[in-house]
Amino acid sequence: MIYSFCRGALILIYKALFRLEGKGLEHIPKEGGVLLCSNHISLLDPPTIGILLKRKVHFMAKKELFDIFGFGWLITQLGAFPVKRGGVSKESIKTALTILRTGKVMGIFPEGSRSGGMGKKGAATFALRSDAAIVPVAIIGNYKLFKKTKVVYGAPIDISEFKDGTVPDAAERVTEIIMSRIAELKAQG
Repeated sequence: MIYSFCRGALILIYKALFRLEGKGLEHIPKEGGVLLCSNHISLLDPPTIGILLKRKVHFMAKKELFDIFGFGWLITQLGAFPVKRGGVSKESIKTALTILRTGKVMGIFPEGSRSGGMGKKGAATFALRSDAAIVPVAIIGNYKLFKKTKVVYGAPIDISEFKDGTVPDAAERVTEIIMSRIAELKAQG
């Protein structure tokens, strides 16, 4: 109930302030685990990639946010779960895999920070260990008031050739594919 209310309110706000537009929503599987892998340009990114979907999207959030009175409760209701700064704990990994294995949607930023750069292996590792569909996502724009910000969802990435454990450096190779697909979506705009 809280998620639906906040999603509806944020859609109105984002569409008014940032002229938010979604493209490729048909690529989001209607059921089963989905890992949304997006570029990261702003603190506004998690709701941006999640509010356009009918399915609830879960995100890792730094543990300190859960210590803020009231805010921790709210972001938990909105699907966030805690992660320690500087590294992902076993508990966070377990929570992420449970989300994906139980057929839910999780968003992740393979760049690891808003500064961009090379992708980190976490997204690929989650995908390889969960059988979730990997959907690349590109956020295009920079949240300028009344200027268009676009979210482009790409077709799911097939990583079946990496699943049997025989491909050396599978996580690195899958990470490269994910980052390449995000870059392609950004370029296509």
